[in-house]
Amino acid sequence: MFYPTSRPSEKALRAAVSERVVLITGSSHGIGKAAAKKLAAAGATVLLVARSRDDLDQVAAEIRAEGGTAHVHPADMTDMDAVAALAQALLAEHGHIDVVINNAGKSIRRSIEKSYDRFHDFTRTMDVNYLGPVRLLLVLLPAMRARRDGHIINISTWGLRMPPAPRWAAYGASKGAFDIWLRTIATEIIHDNVRTTSIYMPLVHTRMSAPTDFSGVPGLTAAEAADLICHAVVSKPLDISPWWTGPVQAFSDLRRAAAQRFMQRNYRR
Repeated sequence: MFYPTSRPSEKALRAAVSERVVLITGSSHGIGKAAAKKLAAAGATVLLVARSRDDLDQVAAEIRAEGGTAHVHPADMTDMDAVAALAQALLAEHGHIDVVINNAGKSIRRSIEKSYDRFHDFTRTMDVNYLGPVRLLLVLLPAMRARRDGHIINISTWGLRMPPAPRWAAYGASKGAFDIWLRTIATEIIHDNVRTTSIYMPLVHTRMSAPTDFSGVPGLTAAEAADLICHAVVSKPLDISPWWTGPVQAFSDLRRAAAQRFMQRNYRR
C-alpha cells in the first residue's frame, strides 16, 4: 500500500492513555480534532489548543457528549509570549503534561518568483511550525524531565524524506527546522525518560491541504492520520515514515543531480 496506517487495539490504547494528560495543538479541525476524539474516548484527558475558542468549544462538547474529558486552551502559536504563558498556565492547572502532540501547522505552496515581496510567508511558517512549538516545549520540558516521564510526538511531513519539491520552500524549511531541533534534543532528554516520535505524514486530505488541488493524489483521511498518532502514543517509535521514503532518500543521496533533474521536470509540468 502507498502508506498503510497502523491502528492499535482499543485495549492497548486505553492502557497507554487512561488517566494521562495529552496536549494537542491545532486540535480545532482535521488531524488534531480526530486524534483528540480518539484519545479522549480511550480515557485520556485531552488539552485542546488552537486559535479559535468557538471551534475548540465545539470539539470539547463533542468529546464530553461521548463521556470523555477535554479542556479548552485558546492560543496563537505565532505569539511567543502567549505561548509561554499558555505552557505555564497548563502546568499550573493540570499539574503535568504526559504527552505533547505538536500538530498545529501552517502550509504555504508558492513559487519563489511569487514570493519576492512576501517575506511574511517565511516568518509566519517559521513562527507556527518551528518557533512556537520550541517556545512551548522550553517551558514544558523541565517538568517532564523532573518527573522522568514524557512523550513528544511531532507531526512532520514525508517531504523531509524526499528531494526538495518546487514551491514548498517556506513550508519545508520551517518543518525541517523543528524536525532537526527535536531530533537533536532527543539525544539529551532520553536520559530523563522523555521520548520523542516524528511522524512523517503523507498527504492528508484536510482543510489545510484543500487550497491546493490534491483531488487526484493518494492520501489519508484525518481519521487514518489520527490512527497513526494513536500508534505512536502506544508504541513510542523514534519515527513513523512511509516505507518508500528510505529507498527514495538513498537514491537521492547517491544520485543528487538525477533527483534534482526529476524535480525540475516535474515543476515544469
